[in-house]
Amino acid sequence: MKPFFSIIIPLYNKEKHIKNTLQSVLDQSFSNFEVIIVNDGSTDNSLNQVNAVIDERIKVYSIENSGVSAARNYGIKKAQAEYIAFLDADDLWETSFLEHITKLIDSYPKEHVFATALKIKKNTDYYFATYRNLTLDDGESKVLNYFKYSLDHSLLHCACTVFSKGIIKSVGTFNESLITSEDTDYWIRIGLKHSIVFLNKPLAIHQVVNNGLTKSNRKKFTSINFSKYDNNSNQSDYFKNFINKNKFSSAIKYKLVGDTFNFQKLKNEIDFKRLNFKQKLLLNSPLFITKLIINSYNLISFKKNYF
Repeated sequence: MKPFFSIIIPLYNKEKHIKNTLQSVLDQSFSNFEVIIVNDGSTDNSLNQVNAVIDERIKVYSIENSGVSAARNYGIKKAQAEYIAFLDADDLWETSFLEHITKLIDSYPKEHVFATALKIKKNTDYYFATYRNLTLDDGESKVLNYFKYSLDHSLLHCACTVFSKGIIKSVGTFNESLITSEDTDYWIRIGLKHSIVFLNKPLAIHQVVNNGLTKSNRKKFTSINFSKYDNNSNQSDYFKNFINKNKFSSAIKYKLVGDTFNFQKLKNEIDFKRLNFKQKLLLNSPLFITKLIINSYNLISFKKNYF
């Protein structure tokens, strides 16, 4: 029987997490799916962890280390189902995630992109992602404009998003030239052409691991080329605010990794009238002050973010 969902899991050195991630998929109440694990040149025990799980729905492919975008694109090529879901190798699903997505597909037959609310875990603490302008009751679903409701947390995230294969024809695949922000780039491209069916129920869990850009081990960052959106026909205030917010976020990340040239270049493109006081402070402060503010903020609360 042809699977209804193809679940693509890029895998690179996640030996501590992949088994739990995979189990959260196999425990789904809706069981008609295939799991495509793309081992992106792991050098730890990740592959052995996967091979220890026996289930005929699991398909494992190994490629040379090429980055998460290449791994996802490889998985797309192997996908047999009409609907594609992504899950990073350290994220999790509640057992009813696919069941609820199936109901959304049945309820909105003309739509192509489906997502649920997201729960975020850091260490042993959880919080719910916040979506600006969202007025849906708990468990309510609606067709939404991506940019209007993604000014805090994005409606779309690899842990909580499912789309039809037709999306590939209209927006293409992930940009393999981006070593970071490849998911944001993809969500923008989707949002420009498609509405989002969003279920306000947190059925996916994104785990925050200790490799963020404020950590000393992160030395590289590549921003999206935002200039390609400057003359886009979608010039609503929501779109402009979304792009400006992401320009700000990318500029801060350049600043944190010490890329002064690209930081200044992107900073010059930002519309400061669309920023709040804290954002302006982070941009204009010396680097050590910016790091101090971010680290202090993270210690106090990670339930909101500037990015």
